[in-house]
Amino acid sequence: MRSPRLSPFPLSELTVSQRELYETITGGPRAKGPQRFALTDPEGRLHGPFNAMLLSPALGRALQDLGAAIRYASQLCPRTREIAILVVAASWDSAFERYAHERVGAAVGLTEPELRALREGGDPRLTDPVEHAAWELTRTLIRDGGTLTDEQYEQARTTLGERTLFELSTLVGYYATLALQLHLFAVPAPRTDRMR
Repeated sequence: MRSPRLSPFPLSELTVSQRELYETITGGPRAKGPQRFALTDPEGRLHGPFNAMLLSPALGRALQDLGAAIRYASQLCPRTREIAILVVAASWDSAFERYAHERVGAAVGLTEPELRALREGGDPRLTDPVEHAAWELTRTLIRDGGTLTDEQYEQARTTLGERTLFELSTLVGYYATLALQLHLFAVPAPRTDRMR
């Protein structure tokens, strides 16, 4: 395991714009309701991709807002959303995404065999046609760079609808971006799961 390349930003050293972004992340919808993984460490410093967002607060805010919209303003059902995120996490071997979203996935009803299959890049044997179509589409977007045959596109459009195709492809791009940044900065999954 590599050493992290980016130290957590101490709260006392945040600039005004960093502090505003910090408060948006820690006071927004991610922080309300039950948390399946902690957004901060015991000193209040941000975990995972959120810490890196403080490097460029304007861009970090836009990225954070996109993530919040995907999670709270899209029509993707929670299981479908988490299935797609975990496909991205497996593809990128993203420890933090896997750590965070296996917890969320379990909370929204993904079974241990389904989680294991997603973790290993295998077929989770989803019986719901929408979930299965979303899983197949996400794998194709990741594996083939978004290139679908006309037949694949038509099958996905028929089962999921065009709005879901848009939302799912946005989700894949967003979580691939986070996985890239997590790899760049060698961000590990937290060792402990402190819940508030």
